[in-house]
Amino acid sequence: MKSPVPVNGFACKNPMDVNSDDFFNAAKFDMPRNTMNKLGSNVTNLNVIQFPGLNTLGISLARIDYAPFGVNPPHVHPRATELLTVLEGTLYVGFVTSNPNKLFSKVVYKGDVFVFPKAMIHFQMNLDHDKPAVAQSALSSQNPGVITIASAVFGSKPPISDDVLTKAFQVEKKLIHWLQSQFWENNY
Repeated sequence: MKSPVPVNGFACKNPMDVNSDDFFNAAKFDMPRNTMNKLGSNVTNLNVIQFPGLNTLGISLARIDYAPFGVNPPHVHPRATELLTVLEGTLYVGFVTSNPNKLFSKVVYKGDVFVFPKAMIHFQMNLDHDKPAVAQSALSSQNPGVITIASAVFGSKPPISDDVLTKAFQVEKKLIHWLQSQFWENNY
C-alpha cells in the first residue's frame, strides 16, 4: 500500500514479491457483529483498504448485521452496484431512482437476492422485532465508497447553512437546528 506506483488509486506490489497471503483475508465473515447502536446495524467492509489483494479486481464484499428492527439507513455507493444476499432473517429493502424519484422495494427472505444499481439511494431494514438478520453484499468496485444521506446532509463539518436546508426541506429552522444537533452515526 506504500508503493510509489498506484493503480486505481492504490499501490501494486512487485509481482516478484506476491504470495498466497496477498489473496487471503481472515475477515471472519461468519461471526456476528455488534449492533448495539442507534441504527441497530453494523456493516463490515472488505474492500481494497482492508484487503489489498482486491486491487484492480473491481470487487468488494460487505457483511451487514441487523438487530431486531435495525436499519441500514438510506445511503449511496457512488462507484458500485450492490448485490445483496439475505443469509438470515427478513428484510425490507429498496432503492429510489433519479428523476423521477420512484421507489423500488421488496420484502426479501433468507436466500433471496436483491440488486441496488450504482449510485442509487438504497436501504435495508430488519422486519423482525425479535430476531437479528444478516446479509452479505457483493459490490462491483474495489473501493465502492459510501455516502449516508442523513449524516451527509445534517452532520457535515462544517454544517450546510440552515438557510439552505430550511428552504430545501421546506421546514422551520428550529427543526433543522435540532436535526443538525443529533449525533449522526455512520455504520460503515
